[in-house]
Amino acid sequence: MDGSRRTKKTRLWRWRSNPLRRRDDVIDAWIVLAVGAVIAVGGTIVGLVTDNAAGEVFARQRAERHSVRAALLADIPRSVAGVGTTGDKVAARVRWTDRDGSVHTDKTLADTGLKAGSRIVVWTDSRGEITAKPPSPAKAAVEAGVLATGAALAFAGLAYGAGALARWRLDQRRIEQWGSEWDLVGPQWDHKTG
Repeated sequence: MDGSRRTKKTRLWRWRSNPLRRRDDVIDAWIVLAVGAVIAVGGTIVGLVTDNAAGEVFARQRAERHSVRAALLADIPRSVAGVGTTGDKVAARVRWTDRDGSVHTDKTLADTGLKAGSRIVVWTDSRGEITAKPPSPAKAAVEAGVLATGAALAFAGLAYGAGALARWRLDQRRIEQWGSEWDLVGPQWDHKTG
């Protein structure tokens, strides 16, 4: 029974009763424990904060941006290749009237093959400038989750790197100590037998 209790203590803290344990060995074990805790707790907090911030940005975009019907100012040929084209879309000038009655003209991507005067939907921001369509709540949730995961992984990588650097420095110090101790003990073992 006493042996099983001793084994459990050894498993919980492997350096507790080791006669060869050095101060640096204990520090090394604490670094591993601290890095694991920082990654678990800090990574979770960073992920949650990032998810919340991204969710707020996407919600603000949905609140500030609105769609308007705009009219094409020129025909768009069926096959257009060159600068300003993306797949089946091409940059075209459009005109629209904003909610306050002001008339705007700008460029946006429109489908090829449309005639002048055709109505298309464009998204504008609070200043009346053309902008991208805001993400839907589902797409925003996915994007916020991806950003949160990336931020948590980046934080975990930094914490792991800091821990690895600290442990590397401890290893260098242990090697130096072993070298200086060997310089003291080594000459005593230098005699030949036989």
